Amino acid sequence: MSQFLWQAFVTLFVIIDPFAVVPMFVALTRNESAISKRRTASKSTIIATILLLSFAFVGDKLLDAMSISEPAFRIAGGFLLLLAAIDMVVARTSGIRSTTGDEAEEAAHRDDISVFPLAIPLIAGPGALTSIVVLMRQAEVIGFKAEMGVVFILMGVLLFTYFSLLVGDKVMKILGVTGTNVLTRVFGIILAALAVQNIINGITMVVKDMLV
Repeated sequence: MSQFLWQAFVTLFVIIDPFAVVPMFVALTRNESAISKRRTASKSTIIATILLLSFAFVGDKLLDAMSISEPAFRIAGGFLLLLAAIDMVVARTSGIRSTTGDEAEEAAHRDDISVFPLAIPLIAGPGALTSIVVLMRQAEVIGFKAEMGVVFILMGVLLFTYFSLLVGDKVMKILGVTGTNVLTRVFGIILAALAVQNIINGITMVVKDMLV
Protein backbone atom coordinates (compact mmCIF):
# COMPACT_ATOMS: atom_id res chain seq x y z
CA MET A 1 0.00 0.00 0.00
CA SER A 2 2.88 2.36 0.72
CA GLN A 3 4.00 2.15 -2.91
CA PHE A 4 0.49 3.04 -4.09
CA LEU A 5 0.28 6.01 -1.70
CA TRP A 6 3.65 7.26 -2.88
CA GLN A 7 2.44 7.02 -6.48
CA ALA A 8 -0.74 8.89 -5.47
CA PHE A 9 1.32 11.67 -3.88
CA VAL A 10 3.57 12.07 -6.92
CA THR A 11 0.59 12.05 -9.30
CA LEU A 12 -1.41 14.67 -7.40
CA PHE A 13 1.56 16.90 -6.61
CA VAL A 14 2.78 16.86 -10.19
CA ILE A 15 -0.61 17.41 -11.86
CA ILE A 16 -1.68 20.19 -9.47
CA ASP A 17 1.86 21.62 -9.50
CA PRO A 18 1.63 24.33 -6.81
CA PHE A 19 4.69 26.14 -8.16
CA ALA A 20 3.06 26.63 -11.57
CA VAL A 21 -0.01 28.26 -9.98
CA VAL A 22 2.07 30.91 -8.23
CA PRO A 23 3.10 33.03 -11.28
CA MET A 24 -0.53 33.44 -12.42
CA PHE A 25 -1.63 34.27 -8.86
CA VAL A 26 1.12 36.86 -8.43
CA ALA A 27 0.35 38.45 -11.82
CA LEU A 28 -3.40 38.69 -11.24
CA THR A 29 -3.13 40.00 -7.66
CA ARG A 30 -0.22 42.41 -8.10
CA ASN A 31 -2.38 45.44 -7.32
CA GLU A 32 -4.21 43.91 -4.36
CA SER A 33 -3.49 44.36 -0.66
CA ALA A 34 -2.03 41.58 1.48
CA ILE A 35 -5.43 40.93 3.07
CA SER A 36 -7.12 40.70 -0.33
CA LYS A 37 -4.44 38.31 -1.60
CA ARG A 38 -4.92 36.10 1.46
CA ARG A 39 -8.68 36.10 0.93
CA THR A 40 -8.31 35.19 -2.74
CA ALA A 41 -5.86 32.38 -1.95
CA SER A 42 -8.19 30.98 0.73
CA LYS A 43 -11.31 31.12 -1.43
CA SER A 44 -9.67 29.54 -4.49
CA THR A 45 -8.13 26.72 -2.45
CA ILE A 46 -11.41 26.00 -0.63
CA ILE A 47 -13.37 25.87 -3.89
CA ALA A 48 -10.78 23.58 -5.50
CA THR A 49 -10.82 21.35 -2.42
CA ILE A 50 -14.61 21.00 -2.47
CA LEU A 51 -14.57 20.19 -6.19
CA LEU A 52 -11.78 17.62 -5.94
CA LEU A 53 -13.27 15.93 -2.86
CA SER A 54 -16.65 15.77 -4.60
CA PHE A 55 -15.06 13.97 -7.53
CA ALA A 56 -13.13 11.73 -5.14
CA PHE A 57 -16.28 10.43 -3.42
CA VAL A 58 -18.93 10.81 -6.13
CA GLY A 59 -16.95 10.47 -9.36
CA ASP A 60 -16.73 6.70 -9.09
CA LYS A 61 -20.50 6.39 -8.68
CA LEU A 62 -21.10 8.64 -11.68
CA LEU A 63 -18.89 6.41 -13.81
CA ASP A 64 -20.81 3.33 -12.66
CA ALA A 65 -24.11 5.04 -13.42
CA MET A 66 -22.90 5.77 -16.95
CA SER A 67 -21.55 2.20 -17.30
CA ILE A 68 -17.98 3.42 -17.84
CA SER A 69 -15.56 0.65 -16.93
CA GLU A 70 -12.37 1.19 -14.93
CA PRO A 71 -10.09 0.17 -17.84
CA ALA A 72 -11.82 2.68 -20.15
CA PHE A 73 -11.43 5.48 -17.62
CA ARG A 74 -7.80 4.59 -16.95
CA ILE A 75 -6.97 4.67 -20.64
CA ALA A 76 -8.88 7.93 -21.21
CA GLY A 77 -7.33 9.44 -18.08
CA GLY A 78 -3.90 8.31 -19.19
CA PHE A 79 -4.25 10.08 -22.53
CA LEU A 80 -5.54 13.23 -20.81
CA LEU A 81 -2.60 13.23 -18.38
CA LEU A 82 -0.21 12.61 -21.29
CA LEU A 83 -1.54 15.73 -23.04
CA ALA A 84 -1.08 17.68 -19.79
CA ALA A 85 2.47 16.34 -19.50
CA ILE A 86 3.27 17.43 -23.06
CA ASP A 87 1.98 20.91 -22.24
CA MET A 88 4.25 21.03 -19.20
CA VAL A 89 7.36 19.85 -21.06
CA VAL A 90 6.99 22.17 -24.06
CA ALA A 91 5.53 25.05 -22.00
CA ARG A 92 2.39 25.17 -24.11
CA THR A 93 -1.09 26.13 -22.87
CA SER A 94 -3.93 24.03 -24.27
CA GLY A 95 -6.35 24.54 -21.38
CA ILE A 96 -5.91 21.06 -19.87
CA ARG A 97 -3.99 22.22 -16.82
CA SER A 98 -3.79 25.96 -17.44
CA THR A 99 -5.69 28.81 -19.02
CA THR A 100 -5.73 29.46 -22.74
CA GLY A 101 -4.78 32.87 -24.13
CA ASP A 102 -8.40 34.02 -24.34
CA GLU A 103 -9.11 32.77 -20.82
CA ALA A 104 -6.05 34.53 -19.40
CA GLU A 105 -7.15 37.79 -21.05
CA GLU A 106 -10.63 37.41 -19.59
CA ALA A 107 -9.23 36.63 -16.14
CA ALA A 108 -7.16 39.82 -16.20
CA HIS A 109 -10.37 41.86 -16.31
CA ARG A 110 -12.31 39.93 -13.67
CA ASP A 111 -12.89 41.34 -10.19
CA ASP A 112 -12.94 37.90 -8.58
CA ILE A 113 -10.29 35.48 -9.88
CA SER A 114 -10.62 32.95 -7.06
CA VAL A 115 -13.09 30.71 -8.95
CA PHE A 116 -11.74 31.28 -12.45
CA PRO A 117 -8.94 30.86 -13.29
CA LEU A 118 -7.37 29.96 -9.91
CA ALA A 119 -9.67 27.22 -8.55
CA ILE A 120 -10.59 26.05 -12.07
CA PRO A 121 -8.55 25.14 -14.08
CA LEU A 122 -5.24 26.04 -12.40
CA ILE A 123 -5.72 24.02 -9.20
CA ALA A 124 -8.64 21.69 -9.94
CA GLY A 125 -8.21 21.21 -13.66
CA PRO A 126 -9.40 18.29 -15.80
CA GLY A 127 -6.15 16.42 -15.16
CA ALA A 128 -6.48 16.69 -11.38
CA LEU A 129 -10.16 15.70 -11.46
CA THR A 130 -9.39 12.67 -13.63
CA SER A 131 -6.46 11.66 -11.45
CA ILE A 132 -8.39 11.73 -8.18
CA VAL A 133 -11.15 9.52 -9.63
CA VAL A 134 -8.62 6.99 -10.98
CA LEU A 135 -6.70 6.95 -7.69
CA MET A 136 -9.85 6.48 -5.62
CA ARG A 137 -10.91 3.57 -7.84
CA GLN A 138 -7.51 1.94 -7.32
CA ALA A 139 -7.65 2.64 -3.58
CA GLU A 140 -11.10 1.05 -3.32
CA VAL A 141 -9.60 -2.27 -4.40
CA ILE A 142 -6.83 -2.03 -1.79
CA GLY A 143 -9.05 -1.01 1.12
CA PHE A 144 -10.47 1.79 3.26
CA LYS A 145 -7.05 2.85 4.58
CA ALA A 146 -5.82 3.42 1.04
CA GLU A 147 -8.88 5.55 0.24
CA MET A 148 -8.34 7.70 3.32
CA GLY A 149 -4.64 7.87 2.45
CA VAL A 150 -5.45 9.35 -0.96
CA VAL A 151 -7.79 11.90 0.65
CA PHE A 152 -5.13 12.97 3.17
CA ILE A 153 -2.53 13.24 0.41
CA LEU A 154 -4.90 15.40 -1.63
CA MET A 155 -5.53 17.65 1.37
CA GLY A 156 -1.79 17.91 2.00
CA VAL A 157 -1.04 18.93 -1.60
CA LEU A 158 -3.85 21.51 -1.54
CA LEU A 159 -2.60 22.88 1.79
CA PHE A 160 0.89 23.21 0.30
CA THR A 161 -0.65 24.98 -2.69
CA TYR A 162 -2.41 27.41 -0.37
CA PHE A 163 0.78 28.29 1.48
CA SER A 164 2.61 28.63 -1.84
CA LEU A 165 0.06 31.25 -2.89
CA LEU A 166 0.48 33.12 0.41
CA VAL A 167 4.23 33.42 -0.12
CA GLY A 168 3.89 33.76 -3.89
CA ASP A 169 5.94 36.96 -4.16
CA LYS A 170 8.83 35.39 -2.25
CA VAL A 171 8.64 32.17 -4.29
CA MET A 172 8.83 34.15 -7.54
CA LYS A 173 11.87 36.06 -6.24
CA ILE A 174 13.63 32.79 -5.44
CA LEU A 175 12.61 30.70 -8.46
CA GLY A 176 11.82 33.34 -11.05
CA VAL A 177 10.07 32.47 -14.29
CA THR A 178 12.98 30.30 -15.46
CA GLY A 179 13.10 28.29 -12.24
CA THR A 180 9.35 27.73 -12.33
CA ASN A 181 9.53 26.54 -15.94
CA VAL A 182 12.38 24.14 -15.12
CA LEU A 183 10.38 22.59 -12.27
CA THR A 184 7.29 22.34 -14.47
CA ARG A 185 9.24 20.56 -17.22
CA VAL A 186 10.70 18.06 -14.73
CA PHE A 187 7.21 17.42 -13.35
CA GLY A 188 5.98 17.01 -16.92
CA ILE A 189 8.45 14.20 -17.63
CA ILE A 190 7.36 12.39 -14.46
CA LEU A 191 3.70 12.89 -15.31
CA ALA A 192 4.25 11.54 -18.84
CA ALA A 193 5.65 8.31 -17.39
CA LEU A 194 2.70 8.00 -15.00
CA ALA A 195 0.26 8.67 -17.86
CA VAL A 196 1.78 5.95 -20.05
CA GLN A 197 1.68 3.53 -17.11
CA ASN A 198 -2.04 4.28 -16.66
CA ILE A 199 -2.67 3.53 -20.34
CA ILE A 200 -0.69 0.28 -20.12
CA ASN A 201 -2.58 -0.78 -16.99
CA GLY A 202 -5.92 -0.04 -18.65
CA ILE A 203 -5.03 -2.01 -21.78
CA THR A 204 -3.76 -4.89 -19.64
CA MET A 205 -7.08 -5.01 -17.78
CA VAL A 206 -8.99 -5.08 -21.07
CA VAL A 207 -6.85 -7.95 -22.40
CA LYS A 208 -7.31 -9.94 -19.17
CA ASP A 209 -11.08 -9.48 -19.33
CA MET A 210 -11.08 -10.71 -22.94
CA LEU A 211 -9.07 -13.82 -22.04
CA VAL A 212 -11.25 -14.77 -19.08
